[in-house]
Amino acid sequence: MAFHEPCMRVMKRGDLDMVAAIDAQVSKLQRRPYYERKIEMVTGNPHNINTSLVAEIDGKVVGFIMGEVYFGEFGIPETSATIDTIGVAPECQNKGVAHDLMEQFLTNMKAVGVKTIYTLVNWDDFGLGRFFAGQKFQPSKRVNLELQLP
Repeated sequence: MAFHEPCMRVMKRGDLDMVAAIDAQVSKLQRRPYYERKIEMVTGNPHNINTSLVAEIDGKVVGFIMGEVYFGEFGIPETSATIDTIGVAPECQNKGVAHDLMEQFLTNMKAVGVKTIYTLVNWDDFGLGRFFAGQKFQPSKRVNLELQLP
């Protein structure tokens, strides 16, 4: 079966089932409530810029990227963005879908004046770390701090 180039578009509420299914396939976790909240935030607030995208092939969602634009939050004065979730259906991995999603995401961020994009990667997630390094991401000068509550 030939692989068709994906078509990129803005995420909609109706993408919930496919996004949650792709994430479950990749992460081996059921996180539908997370995606319900996240998709509602990006599609249901007229004051937010919907930065989240899906990749479709023949009308089927095969990948997604989710992020947000920040206008001065966290003490960062410049307009910045985050990428918090990216996923590609297993049968479409290593075919450029994630790269295409990232390319469109970066284009969209430049269009709204974003200069810096942040993301977090677990230190032992070498595949994801390589993907972001290949997209020219590098360690940030900001330190991610955490507190484990008892």
